Amino acid sequence: MTKDNVFANLPAALPAELFEVIVETRRAKIERILSRGHSSPLDCWYDQEQHEWVIVLQGSAGILFKNEEQPRVLRAGDYLNIPAHRQHRVAWTDSNQVTIWLAVHYS
Repeated sequence: MTKDNVFANLPAALPAELFEVIVETRRAKIERILSRGHSSPLDCWYDQEQHEWVIVLQGSAGILFKNEEQPRVLRAGDYLNIPAHRQHRVAWTDSNQVTIWLAVHYS
């Protein structure tokens, strides 16, 4: 059994969002996501097969749901449950610090 820390090993540069799988089973996947000033392409809407529970541990971000006018702002400690097939995108992430997300995809 190994011990790790979600705040450890942050890269000095993040040219693209970084997705790291922490645990994966047939029914669930837990991943750490690192962002810094990133957003989804304007024409990209995530439409996932599984539900997703996400929490921002550091930094901030805006999640925009299709057919909503304003993104939902998440700051450290804020979480959101996104039902399967609820179309959404990352409108923005903090450009002044790394935003650390923990995402749980589940059936």
